[in-house]
Amino acid sequence: MLEVRNIKVCYDEVLAVSDVTLTVPPGKIIALVGGNGNGKSTTLRAVAGLNPVQAGTITFNGVPVQGVPAHKRVPLGLSLVPEGRRLFPRLTVKRNLELGAYTRADRHEVARGVEEMFALFPILKERHAQLAGTMSGGEQQMLAIARGMMARPKLLMLDEPSWGIAPKFVAKVLEVIQQVNATGVSVLLVEQNLQKALAIAHEGYVIQTGRIVMQGKGADLLHDERIKKAYLGL
Repeated sequence: MLEVRNIKVCYDEVLAVSDVTLTVPPGKIIALVGGNGNGKSTTLRAVAGLNPVQAGTITFNGVPVQGVPAHKRVPLGLSLVPEGRRLFPRLTVKRNLELGAYTRADRHEVARGVEEMFALFPILKERHAQLAGTMSGGEQQMLAIARGMMARPKLLMLDEPSWGIAPKFVAKVLEVIQQVNATGVSVLLVEQNLQKALAIAHEGYVIQTGRIVMQGKGADLLHDERIKKAYLGL
């Protein structure tokens, strides 16, 4: 579905990603993990079209998308849930969901999408008239994921979904990601919480200083002695 080949990304001539190659097959959860400042979020932003690539290729469903503006990638089936959620805090839960479907013209379809999200995330139905900014961090993350789903993506990209939420909600958010994947949506998950991410990922990639240094099945990486020593303190 998604093929990223040898991409290079810079910020004002400062190299952020030097050589990243990864693949997201249909129907899979793929984790991109590593420490802060190693290029995880930059890679996602490049796939979403928010950061230009200086070298390499990005192909989605067989179509090259580097150079395609971000807003034109969404209708192709690429949806990004950014780090920090970026909700509209003074708008209701329902209105935030509706704004996630800005690329869809059929209002009846949008309304049906909202009901589908309420079925998938019952807490959002309970809070449909509540202002997004008054919800807990975990609830806001669920809303952010649901808003990303309103674009009907083929690939949902999640940037640090466990960021800023209470530990008791982390497991619930990861469970939600698996539920989303069970609907047939592929997931590219960026997480600093390597142990949690690899536990639910079919495949994983480890990024360090802007390049992929390890890859393999999520379970295999989770039990790799090098991973345990470098990232888990075991």
